[in-house]
Amino acid sequence: MQQETVIVLDFGGQYNQLIARRVRECGVYCEVKPCATPLEELRAMSPIGLILTGGPGSVYAPGAPGADPGIFSLGVPVLGICYGCQLMAQYLGGSVVAAEEDTAREYGRTDTVFDTGCRLFAGLPGEGVTWMSHGDYMERVPEGFRNAAHTAACPNAAIADEARGFYGVQFHPEVNHTSHGTDMIRNFLYRACRAAGDWSMGGYRERAVEEIRRRAGDGRVLLALSGGVDSSVAAALLSEAVGDRLTAVFVDHGLLRKGEAEEVERAFSGRELNFVRVDARDRFLVKLAGVTEPERKRRIIGEEFIRVFEAEAKKTGAVDFLAQGTIYPDVIESGAGDAAVIKSHHNVGGLPDCVDFREIIEPRRMLFKDEVRQLGRELGLPESLVMRQPFPGPGLAIRIIGDVTEDKLGSLREADAIFRAELAAAGLEEMPDQYFAVLTNTRSVGVMGDGRSYDYTLALRAVQTSDFMTAGFSRVPWDTLERVSTRIVNEVKGINRVVYDITSKPPATIEWE
Repeated sequence: MQQETVIVLDFGGQYNQLIARRVRECGVYCEVKPCATPLEELRAMSPIGLILTGGPGSVYAPGAPGADPGIFSLGVPVLGICYGCQLMAQYLGGSVVAAEEDTAREYGRTDTVFDTGCRLFAGLPGEGVTWMSHGDYMERVPEGFRNAAHTAACPNAAIADEARGFYGVQFHPEVNHTSHGTDMIRNFLYRACRAAGDWSMGGYRERAVEEIRRRAGDGRVLLALSGGVDSSVAAALLSEAVGDRLTAVFVDHGLLRKGEAEEVERAFSGRELNFVRVDARDRFLVKLAGVTEPERKRRIIGEEFIRVFEAEAKKTGAVDFLAQGTIYPDVIESGAGDAAVIKSHHNVGGLPDCVDFREIIEPRRMLFKDEVRQLGRELGLPESLVMRQPFPGPGLAIRIIGDVTEDKLGSLREADAIFRAELAAAGLEEMPDQYFAVLTNTRSVGVMGDGRSYDYTLALRAVQTSDFMTAGFSRVPWDTLERVSTRIVNEVKGINRVVYDITSKPPATIEWE
């Protein structure tokens, strides 16, 4: 039986991947496709519904992202969000224009009135707060549509043609700022699309194993194992699919946290897979010498990873496939379709042009971080590993601002270990979803004993997030931060100042580089 699927057409907005996550939270599988995906390709996927995302431009502007108008003839319900709503209106005979100053132009939290007789808002309160972000508005809605929500400034905050199953909202139901936003998406899925809700992690596991077996055949697979959550879950999934034809190569590139290399080896050396540890610390440091630009660091590390794996493949015999622990946020932030490149990831944008393997397998490329953890539990991995702190593939190289040296790595390892130890001692290690230290390239004057120092500033970062797409800083108690700071400046050579990062994502990213 084919799994029911909703297609999310991506027009380049900042919240687009959150839409996919919300759909999956509601028990329905979805895939994100570029807005220009050919109609026949969309039809071949037999979707039960389409969602048109937001976007940064105006639908009437020259060169604005568009889609094949035939999407409205597929015979399935369509939900347009912000830009997607306006695109629907324009394609179906309505009119979209730039809002006059202080008229129908809205940004941020907005009081909104809903028509609960519309399927989209059925069972929800008649009034609530929505998150608006639009400078255009629908001057005229298409024939057959009616208003389904309004605000003080915008008479067409939502429109509906329920006979055809077409719905549009000017606001963003996918963000937490919109009250009952996920319920609106659920209503679209179950009331408009008549979804059965057959998406589950158990089902994903079965399909993923089948797909890996189909692609790999009798071939041998080489896995890049970092020991983090992503690659660890990939190892468990691949092991289930191909058994002893999997070789997991753990590259100790010298950019890991204190004691981590030994921890990874202990965790995987006894499992039913071929585990190989490669000491490549000198090799990576030589390549990174004098490199300060973060994107160049990523690409150097990405290519060097591949070259190490190629060398190991030759040692272990014929290997047909390279497997990676890539997840959806890696792909998103590396840029796809009309989306902007936020930063390339070493296992996505950092891949070299020539790779000496038949194919690359990325078994969890379409999963968000919380879904990866769910899959880990489904595969029987221990909770200590499933809930392990996220750690970037390039390691401490992108937590050192500027050039990477052995001395800086040593200082950062010790400072990071102190931060973790003090959070654990205070019973706070589960309070942030991610926390770490960053060695900045800023030096400042300090007083150590009776002498003057001129050393580096260390930044502490701790965030809380449910999806790693957005995040807020953690309110770590001041006394805990004070203990961390005191220990670091007294115990770690080369650091005389400690600061705490209180920036959310967006506008910042979680990592500094």
